[in-house]
Amino acid sequence: MKTYSEETIQPQLKELKDWQFINNGLEKKFSFLNFTQALGFIVQVGVMAEKRNHHPEFHNVYNKVSIRLTTHDAEGVTDKDVDLANAIDQIQ
Repeated sequence: MKTYSEETIQPQLKELKDWQFINNGLEKKFSFLNFTQALGFIVQVGVMAEKRNHHPEFHNVYNKVSIRLTTHDAEGVTDKDVDLANAIDQIQ
């Protein structure tokens, strides 16, 4: 499975909204009006991720959610991560 480097991911990052390539992963921070909205967003992402059998790392504090995407068995960012990031951008 092909992984992206900081250099080769640049064209994909231009298509993604505010995602960053950090330590061989794609990361983005989200902010909501309250905890309920943040939790609802996490559930939506979780359902999408489960359908793709590709699971993000979540960090949530009250109305803030951080997501990290990386393909663990490939030890880096793959097309699976780019696809899920695009899908996440569609619900936000």
